[in-house]
Amino acid sequence: MRGKTETMRKIILVIGILCAALIAALLYWRTLRPGAAPGRDANVMDFIRHPDEHQDWVIPAGTRCLDAPFMLPTSGFIGYLWGDSFRPGHQHTGLDIFAGTDVGFTPVVAAYDGYLTRLADWKSTVILRVPEDPLQPGRQIWLYYTHMADKQGNPLIDSAFPAGTTEVFVKAGTQLGLQGNYSGTVGNPTGVHLHFSIVRDDGHGKFLNEL
Repeated sequence: MRGKTETMRKIILVIGILCAALIAALLYWRTLRPGAAPGRDANVMDFIRHPDEHQDWVIPAGTRCLDAPFMLPTSGFIGYLWGDSFRPGHQHTGLDIFAGTDVGFTPVVAAYDGYLTRLADWKSTVILRVPEDPLQPGRQIWLYYTHMADKQGNPLIDSAFPAGTTEVFVKAGTQLGLQGNYSGTVGNPTGVHLHFSIVRDDGHGKFLNEL
Protein backbone atom coordinates (compact mmCIF):
# COMPACT_ATOMS: atom_id res chain seq x y z
CA MET A 1 0.00 0.00 0.00
CA ARG A 2 2.84 2.34 0.92
CA GLY A 3 4.48 1.58 -2.45
CA LYS A 4 1.33 2.53 -4.36
CA THR A 5 1.01 5.77 -2.42
CA GLU A 6 4.63 6.66 -3.18
CA THR A 7 4.14 5.90 -6.85
CA MET A 8 1.07 8.14 -6.97
CA ARG A 9 3.00 10.97 -5.32
CA LYS A 10 5.74 10.66 -7.93
CA ILE A 11 3.20 10.66 -10.76
CA ILE A 12 1.49 13.75 -9.34
CA LEU A 13 4.86 15.47 -8.91
CA VAL A 14 5.85 14.71 -12.52
CA ILE A 15 2.50 15.96 -13.82
CA GLY A 16 2.88 19.14 -11.74
CA ILE A 17 6.38 19.75 -13.12
CA LEU A 18 5.18 19.20 -16.70
CA CYS A 19 2.24 21.60 -16.20
CA ALA A 20 4.53 24.25 -14.74
CA ALA A 21 6.94 23.84 -17.64
CA LEU A 22 4.09 24.15 -20.15
CA ILE A 23 2.76 27.30 -18.48
CA ALA A 24 6.25 28.81 -18.39
CA ALA A 25 6.77 28.00 -22.08
CA LEU A 26 3.44 29.60 -23.02
CA LEU A 27 4.22 32.72 -20.99
CA TYR A 28 7.61 33.00 -22.65
CA TRP A 29 6.09 32.57 -26.10
CA ARG A 30 3.35 35.08 -25.39
CA THR A 31 5.32 37.86 -23.72
CA LEU A 32 9.10 37.48 -23.75
CA ARG A 33 10.27 35.90 -26.96
CA PRO A 34 11.45 38.10 -29.88
CA GLY A 35 8.39 39.28 -31.83
CA ALA A 36 5.98 38.94 -28.93
CA ALA A 37 3.69 41.83 -27.97
CA PRO A 38 4.07 42.39 -24.21
CA GLY A 39 1.33 44.64 -22.90
CA ARG A 40 -0.33 45.14 -26.27
CA ASP A 41 -3.29 42.87 -25.55
CA ALA A 42 -4.14 44.83 -22.41
CA ASN A 43 -3.83 48.16 -24.23
CA VAL A 44 -6.00 46.98 -27.13
CA MET A 45 -8.73 45.68 -24.81
CA ASP A 46 -8.59 48.84 -22.72
CA PHE A 47 -8.94 50.98 -25.84
CA ILE A 48 -11.83 48.91 -27.22
CA ARG A 49 -13.69 49.10 -23.90
CA HIS A 50 -12.89 52.73 -23.05
CA PRO A 51 -11.95 54.59 -26.26
CA ASP A 52 -13.07 57.95 -24.87
CA GLU A 53 -10.41 57.69 -22.17
CA HIS A 54 -7.63 57.17 -24.68
CA GLN A 55 -8.23 59.63 -27.50
CA ASP A 56 -4.60 60.69 -27.17
CA TRP A 57 -3.73 57.24 -28.57
CA VAL A 58 -5.69 57.89 -31.77
CA ILE A 59 -3.87 58.88 -34.96
CA PRO A 60 -6.10 60.51 -37.62
CA ALA A 61 -6.47 59.06 -41.11
CA GLY A 62 -4.23 60.82 -43.61
CA THR A 63 -1.45 61.43 -41.09
CA ARG A 64 2.09 61.02 -42.40
CA CYS A 65 5.19 60.43 -40.30
CA LEU A 66 7.44 63.35 -41.27
CA ASP A 67 8.07 63.00 -45.02
CA ALA A 68 6.92 59.37 -45.31
CA PRO A 69 5.21 58.68 -48.66
CA PHE A 70 2.36 56.59 -47.21
CA MET A 71 -0.45 58.07 -45.15
CA LEU A 72 -2.25 56.31 -42.32
CA PRO A 73 -5.23 54.60 -44.00
CA THR A 74 -7.75 55.06 -41.16
CA SER A 75 -8.20 56.80 -37.83
CA GLY A 76 -7.52 54.84 -34.69
CA PHE A 77 -5.13 53.29 -32.22
CA ILE A 78 -2.41 51.13 -33.81
CA GLY A 79 -2.83 48.15 -31.51
CA TYR A 80 -0.74 45.48 -33.21
CA LEU A 81 2.34 45.72 -35.39
CA TRP A 82 3.99 43.43 -37.91
CA GLY A 83 5.62 40.52 -36.09
CA ASP A 84 3.45 40.65 -32.97
CA SER A 85 2.06 37.39 -31.65
CA PHE A 86 -1.53 36.78 -30.55
CA ARG A 87 -1.06 33.09 -29.70
CA PRO A 88 1.60 30.36 -29.91
CA GLY A 89 2.67 29.77 -33.49
CA HIS A 90 1.17 33.02 -34.80
CA GLN A 91 3.01 36.01 -36.26
CA HIS A 92 1.03 39.08 -37.20
CA THR A 93 1.56 40.28 -40.76
CA GLY A 94 0.55 43.92 -40.75
CA LEU A 95 -0.90 46.79 -38.72
CA ASP A 96 -4.19 46.50 -36.81
CA ILE A 97 -5.74 49.94 -36.38
CA PHE A 98 -8.68 50.06 -33.93
CA ALA A 99 -11.28 52.77 -34.37
CA GLY A 100 -12.91 52.66 -30.95
CA THR A 101 -16.28 53.01 -32.70
CA ASP A 102 -19.10 50.71 -33.77
CA VAL A 103 -19.03 48.83 -37.06
CA GLY A 104 -19.43 50.97 -40.18
CA PHE A 105 -18.51 54.40 -38.79
CA THR A 106 -14.79 54.93 -39.41
CA PRO A 107 -13.62 55.57 -42.99
CA VAL A 108 -10.76 53.68 -44.59
CA VAL A 109 -8.77 55.52 -47.28
CA ALA A 110 -6.09 54.75 -49.84
CA ALA A 111 -2.66 55.20 -48.26
CA TYR A 112 -1.05 55.90 -51.64
CA ASP A 113 -2.00 56.21 -55.30
CA GLY A 114 -2.68 52.80 -56.78
CA TYR A 115 -4.84 50.44 -58.83
CA LEU A 116 -7.59 48.77 -56.80
CA THR A 117 -8.68 45.15 -57.15
CA ARG A 118 -11.42 43.34 -55.25
CA LEU A 119 -11.70 39.68 -56.14
CA ALA A 120 -15.17 38.25 -56.71
CA ASP A 121 -15.27 36.34 -53.41
CA TRP A 122 -13.79 39.11 -51.23
CA LYS A 123 -16.40 40.31 -48.72
CA SER A 124 -14.20 42.59 -46.62
CA THR A 125 -10.98 43.01 -48.58
CA VAL A 126 -9.42 45.15 -51.29
CA ILE A 127 -5.85 45.42 -52.52
CA LEU A 128 -4.06 48.27 -54.30
CA ARG A 129 -1.26 47.73 -56.78
CA VAL A 130 1.50 50.34 -56.49
CA PRO A 131 3.66 50.01 -59.64
CA GLU A 132 6.62 51.87 -58.15
CA ASP A 133 7.41 51.42 -54.47
CA PRO A 134 8.39 54.92 -53.27
CA LEU A 135 10.67 53.42 -50.63
CA GLN A 136 12.34 50.93 -52.95
CA PRO A 137 12.16 52.20 -56.55
CA GLY A 138 12.13 49.54 -59.20
CA ARG A 139 9.79 47.12 -57.47
CA GLN A 140 6.01 46.76 -57.46
CA ILE A 141 4.10 46.37 -54.19
CA TRP A 142 0.52 45.89 -53.06
CA LEU A 143 -1.42 47.56 -50.23
CA TYR A 144 -3.76 45.09 -48.55
CA TYR A 145 -6.86 46.10 -46.54
CA THR A 146 -9.24 43.76 -44.74
CA HIS A 147 -12.06 43.46 -42.13
CA MET A 148 -14.26 45.95 -44.00
CA ALA A 149 -17.49 43.99 -43.37
CA ASP A 150 -19.79 43.35 -40.44
CA LYS A 151 -19.72 40.12 -38.42
CA GLN A 152 -22.08 38.43 -40.88
CA GLY A 153 -19.84 39.27 -43.82
CA ASN A 154 -21.97 42.10 -45.21
CA PRO A 155 -19.46 44.34 -47.02
CA LEU A 156 -18.65 47.85 -45.86
CA ILE A 157 -16.56 48.52 -48.96
CA ASP A 158 -17.50 51.62 -50.97
CA SER A 159 -20.09 50.91 -53.68
CA ALA A 160 -17.64 52.25 -56.28
CA PHE A 161 -15.68 49.00 -55.82
CA PRO A 162 -18.10 46.06 -56.19
CA ALA A 163 -16.90 42.48 -55.99
CA GLY A 164 -14.97 41.65 -59.17
CA THR A 165 -13.44 45.13 -59.52
CA THR A 166 -10.01 45.07 -61.14
CA GLU A 167 -7.37 47.72 -61.70
CA VAL A 168 -9.41 50.83 -60.85
CA PHE A 169 -7.08 53.79 -60.27
CA VAL A 170 -7.55 55.58 -56.95
CA LYS A 171 -5.73 58.58 -55.54
CA ALA A 172 -4.27 58.64 -52.05
CA GLY A 173 -7.02 59.66 -49.61
CA THR A 174 -9.87 58.12 -51.64
CA GLN A 175 -12.41 56.46 -49.35
CA LEU A 176 -12.37 52.68 -49.86
CA GLY A 177 -14.83 51.63 -47.18
CA LEU A 178 -15.46 51.55 -43.43
CA GLN A 179 -13.92 49.67 -40.56
CA GLY A 180 -15.73 46.45 -39.68
CA ASN A 181 -15.33 43.35 -37.54
CA TYR A 182 -15.59 40.45 -39.99
CA SER A 183 -13.10 37.72 -39.11
CA GLY A 184 -13.64 35.55 -42.16
CA THR A 185 -16.04 33.33 -40.21
CA VAL A 186 -19.70 34.38 -40.11
CA GLY A 187 -20.91 35.19 -36.59
CA ASN A 188 -17.42 35.15 -35.07
CA PRO A 189 -16.41 38.82 -35.07
CA THR A 190 -13.09 40.44 -34.29
CA GLY A 191 -12.81 43.85 -32.65
CA VAL A 192 -13.69 46.72 -35.00
CA HIS A 193 -10.46 47.53 -36.83
CA LEU A 194 -8.61 47.69 -40.12
CA HIS A 195 -5.86 45.23 -40.91
CA PHE A 196 -3.41 46.93 -43.28
CA SER A 197 -0.21 45.59 -44.78
CA ILE A 198 2.22 45.98 -47.65
CA VAL A 199 2.48 42.80 -49.70
CA ARG A 200 5.20 41.75 -52.10
CA ASP A 201 4.75 41.20 -55.81
CA ASP A 202 5.59 37.74 -57.17
CA GLY A 203 7.69 39.23 -59.97
CA HIS A 204 5.02 38.45 -62.55
CA GLY A 205 2.50 41.16 -61.70
CA LYS A 206 0.55 39.24 -59.04
CA PHE A 207 0.43 39.77 -55.30
CA LEU A 208 1.83 37.19 -52.90
CA ASN A 209 0.12 35.88 -49.79
CA GLU A 210 0.90 38.06 -46.75
CA LEU A 211 2.84 35.19 -45.17
